[in-house]
Amino acid sequence: MDLVVLQNWLDNISFAILFATMLIYWVGAAFPGIPYLGALGTAGMAVANLSIAALLGSRWIEAGYFPLSNLYESLFFLVWGITAIHLVAENMSRSRLVGVATSPVAMAITAFAALTLPDTMQSAEPLVPALKSNWLMMHVSVMMLSYATLMVGALLAIAFLIVTRGQKIELTGSSFGTNSNRNGNYRLQRPQNPQPPADDDSRQPVGEPAFNSNNGYSTTAVLELATVQTASTAPTQTAELLSPQRLNLAETLDNISYRIIGLGFPLLTVGIIAGAVWANEAWGSYWSWDPKETWALITWLVFAAYLHARITRGWQGRRPAILAATGFVVVWICYLGVNLLGKGLHSYGWFF
Repeated sequence: MDLVVLQNWLDNISFAILFATMLIYWVGAAFPGIPYLGALGTAGMAVANLSIAALLGSRWIEAGYFPLSNLYESLFFLVWGITAIHLVAENMSRSRLVGVATSPVAMAITAFAALTLPDTMQSAEPLVPALKSNWLMMHVSVMMLSYATLMVGALLAIAFLIVTRGQKIELTGSSFGTNSNRNGNYRLQRPQNPQPPADDDSRQPVGEPAFNSNNGYSTTAVLELATVQTASTAPTQTAELLSPQRLNLAETLDNISYRIIGLGFPLLTVGIIAGAVWANEAWGSYWSWDPKETWALITWLVFAAYLHARITRGWQGRRPAILAATGFVVVWICYLGVNLLGKGLHSYGWFF
């Protein structure tokens, strides 16, 4: 079979699989009682990952070089990375909500590459002299893997904000995976199966499990506002109800997001260093403040601030999630915005 025809089939098949997978994940989130939807979603992401790997492999054979020389190839390599990291994150979290966040992004990128880019940008062309280097595989592949990893971690942080409804909560696990509690505005109170109250007082203290006539105590967890008391003010308390499942999921998303970003940051660091070495070989300068280089540095600083806040400042929950969500936007500006809208050594096209 003609490899070009095979690639056209594979990119359309990848889009169709990811679109169906996205619908499966969304239906599974809306109707969690339907069996096998979670397994189907995972299988869909795995099949999409394999089909994109086959596309990139056929491209490699056809062109004779590692398929990362133009926007079409890099977009599909990015989707391959996202689907691979998705499978890792889903296995770590045991939550199908990961697919609810990652599948639309993977599907949208595939649609943009397969259905929107002109044929001239999709076809393989001979490499320019500057790209005829082993650094093409080293630098660009590591950078794309770092983008994919950081995107998945940031998407999980956005999912955390959605699950917690943007509330500032205190999680029981620290950034290091211990059970030490951090200082915050909210404390997580879970039912502890205490003894029934001696009297029949209908007034329920804030922070205690609510009494239920059927089973003694309800399974509703209480997100309690920490008591604040000074010399001139009396203690005040407020409580908001969130289900234990939602709170457990929030803790899982926060922890997995931190771990995934912790994996993507070293990849980004190695990619930037490799790019500097390659730039010195190709252009005679390690750093030229090209728009791509500048935004790569901004991306590095954003996620360095995220990890610094978690590791040394003990941040958890909403604040680092907002920082990671900001990083998601910055990654897209660095990867696609600069390449399409800016003039520079890394540009794929000039739109104005």
